[in-house]
Amino acid sequence: MAAGTAVEATGVERDAMARALDLARRGPAHGPNPRVGCVLLAPGPVPGARVLGEGWHRGAGTPHAEVAALADARARGADVRGATAVVTLEPCDHTGRTGPCSVALLEAGVARVVVAVPDPNPAAAGGAGRLRAAGVEVVVGVEEAAGRELLGPWLHAVSRGRPHVTLKLAATLDGRVAAADGSSRWITSPESRAHAHALRAEVDALVVGTGTALADDPALTARAADGGLTAHQPLRVVVGTRDLPAAGRLAGPGGEVLHLRTRDPREVLAALHAREVRRALVEGGPTLAAAFLRAGVVDQVHAYVAPVLLGAGRAAVGDLGIGSIGDALRLRTREVRPLGPDVLVVADVEEEER
Repeated sequence: MAAGTAVEATGVERDAMARALDLARRGPAHGPNPRVGCVLLAPGPVPGARVLGEGWHRGAGTPHAEVAALADARARGADVRGATAVVTLEPCDHTGRTGPCSVALLEAGVARVVVAVPDPNPAAAGGAGRLRAAGVEVVVGVEEAAGRELLGPWLHAVSRGRPHVTLKLAATLDGRVAAADGSSRWITSPESRAHAHALRAEVDALVVGTGTALADDPALTARAADGGLTAHQPLRVVVGTRDLPAAGRLAGPGGEVLHLRTRDPREVLAALHAREVRRALVEGGPTLAAAFLRAGVVDQVHAYVAPVLLGAGRAAVGDLGIGSIGDALRLRTREVRPLGPDVLVVADVEEEER
């Protein structure tokens, strides 16, 4: 067999990939880096019969999964020469906050690498090529669908050069987000609000308009079940040209506040991309929701729907410029989940609809 030529993944390696995916899920969903897991398998007459080390990426600035697995193997006193590395994302080939994982694997003497998802990030890709050039067997695409599912928002962000955008809506059955007098607390249940706070804790930025910031005085924080702030607090982004008050809940504890004096969603996302924001949650009112939808930059919608009827009041989404049912923006439902008396509908905006 020629140097670098790989045979198909074995059953043991596929089992190890399932374990690597489980390890990857331990990493944070937020932050500029992907969630990655790695399992090192021993060589021998039954390749992979013994696990030499495991690791996952714990967040920006910490060792990548491959390096963490190598460190785990050393701590166990294992010799990794000739081992197989099973990793959920192609080993990086660049120096950033840490060194290239491709080089770390080569220096450790790993003989075979099994990968779920090729790296789409042009700044980091190339690890598989370097490994093959050095004579390492490389298999790419093992359990790729599961890997892409795990990496979904991060893959979208690095492929498109902008954050993955989730639009959050909380509305009545008849699509209202506030009553005729403007009151809106609370349309949805405590269960829905708890779920929304858990979602906030997974994203890099929360986005609202100046209208929401001035009318509602939101804190834009992620809170745990006991009401305290979660360890990770997203960037608090306010979009619009009006000044924000010096005092208010945005001046209180929470993530950094960023005021972007623009009404253009693409300018907003460009500014967030420059700050390495990978996941943005748009929580603004009907005007901001419509602006992001009309710009074609919403990737997913989380709609919390309460069994409540108002008959009048503000609609959940402003004018989209749609005059006929044939032009309606139709989404693909991904999940429907009961939350107390409410229902959460998670739906994707199809690529062809943009």
